Amino acid sequence: MMGSITFNGAFFSKFIKFGVVGGTGVVVDFFFTWLFKEKFNVHKYVANALGFCIAATTNWYLNRIWTFHSQNAEVLREFVDFFVISLIGLAINSMVLWFITDRLKVNFYISKLGAIAVTTVWNFFANYIYTFAQ
Repeated sequence: MMGSITFNGAFFSKFIKFGVVGGTGVVVDFFFTWLFKEKFNVHKYVANALGFCIAATTNWYLNRIWTFHSQNAEVLREFVDFFVISLIGLAINSMVLWFITDRLKVNFYISKLGAIAVTTVWNFFANYIYTFAQ
């Protein structure tokens, strides 16, 4: 089901909550990316994908209950929709991360912050319009 966007107080409240949840996701993402990359010597882009996927899972749960107050009985379908949007976000994230890290030669973790910022915009609008459409 596709929703529409009405730029009102409820929209901006959800955007702020999505950002707060995203902030917790950044912590989860960075921790697991660091753990896999630095401690388990996993390739940086694989570690990035693992951290991203773990954070996406926690973000879905927090966004479901707090940001969007979802009552959707089709929980698995909602999770799959959120995760597919997140995987598209991961592709965007990885391209931005690669460009900033490998082309612009910026530190990996600083680049990751930039990639997360770009991906957040995609994730919010796609989930607002599609996954959690009211």
